[in-house]
Amino acid sequence: MDIQKIKLRYGIIGNDPKLNMAINKAIQVAPTDLSILISGESGVGKDVFSRIIHENSLRKHVKQGKGLISVNCGAIPEGTIESELFGHVKGAFTGAERNRKGYFEEADGGTIFLDEIGELPLAMQVKLLRVLENGEIMPVGSSTAQKINVRIVAATNVDLVAAVRDGHFREDLYYRLQQISISIPPLRERKDDIPLLFRKFSSDVAEKYNMPPIFLTEDARQYLMNYPWYGNIRELKNMTEQIAVVETERTITRAILQNYLNYVPEEKMPALVTPTMNSNTTISDRELLLKALSMGQMISEMRNEINDLRNAVTQLAHGMALPADNAVQRPTYQYIDQPATHGGNPLPNSQFAVLDTKHPEEEFQESVPVEDEPLALEEREKKAIKLALQRHGGKRTLAAQDLHISERTLYRKIKEYNIDI
Repeated sequence: MDIQKIKLRYGIIGNDPKLNMAINKAIQVAPTDLSILISGESGVGKDVFSRIIHENSLRKHVKQGKGLISVNCGAIPEGTIESELFGHVKGAFTGAERNRKGYFEEADGGTIFLDEIGELPLAMQVKLLRVLENGEIMPVGSSTAQKINVRIVAATNVDLVAAVRDGHFREDLYYRLQQISISIPPLRERKDDIPLLFRKFSSDVAEKYNMPPIFLTEDARQYLMNYPWYGNIRELKNMTEQIAVVETERTITRAILQNYLNYVPEEKMPALVTPTMNSNTTISDRELLLKALSMGQMISEMRNEINDLRNAVTQLAHGMALPADNAVQRPTYQYIDQPATHGGNPLPNSQFAVLDTKHPEEEFQESVPVEDEPLALEEREKKAIKLALQRHGGKRTLAAQDLHISERTLYRKIKEYNIDI
């Protein structure tokens, strides 16, 4: 089938060679029953490719609603995922009042799309391998294997090779899944397609809500093309729809775009992009926040060292005995009724002895802050966020950059900890 017809049928916009190669490969392998592994960042449209594969295969004639079953492996709790995938028999566990078909049985004769396959628990990976090798499933609570005829299309936004190396994904399952592999390029590698997608999304909104269309100035167009788009097509679509609905000005300038996009050049975003990162590797908000917290831990350790030094100085001020190799001459203090002078100039802070009528050792002791007990992880996180917001006058964009986390994560944490800005 012609690639342009496929694009028109599935609403795919763009002419990037890598995108065309991925579509062409999907069309070629669709009539086979080989397992397929689709890789690509979140938001690039992996689910669209699963439809292309199924609807151009011999399995497309399976009755409506049963031909293609889509399952997000990362969205199912680990305790119920086996029952969700393979079903269960009556009495298998508390609450199992009747037999229930799983997704694999529902997809019998058709295709099952396993999205986020990298999130599948190791115990379930063994059972999935059995399906691929023997074409059998075992419902929870049953002692009888059941034959099924299902074609598996899996998708992932993580580097499964690295997951295999780290022991998070079975090597034998990886090779069985990727009999055919399809890689979808991220949006930032399809720069020329970005204005086309913007035009398509904005036209859809204008038509849907009977609004005048919006247009980009040349500098706005260049800004849009150079933005990193870590959320890919999903992020671009969301941003375009916001602008089309909210903005009264229909000519969109760079300044308007900057109100919706927090652009930071890649060389200034080491926490998000590193030279060794490939197109299939992303850093989650959780990892970025952990990096920020580890930095906070380093700062906390430095504070502890400073407190140790202060305590040592306090001991000296009290004349406490120190080891011979650390012995220092104890300073001599002079009580005065007027500020002490040196060369006719008052000595700084010498008035404290007169004002408080306390020995300088006592004054020094009170000036040494006592460090609190180490804060819990949540408290350190909350404290770090508050300090960052204070440093930047409540500007969340700058605070998020300071913490090396995404602005979305910062919004969530502010709400979670009920932080008043």
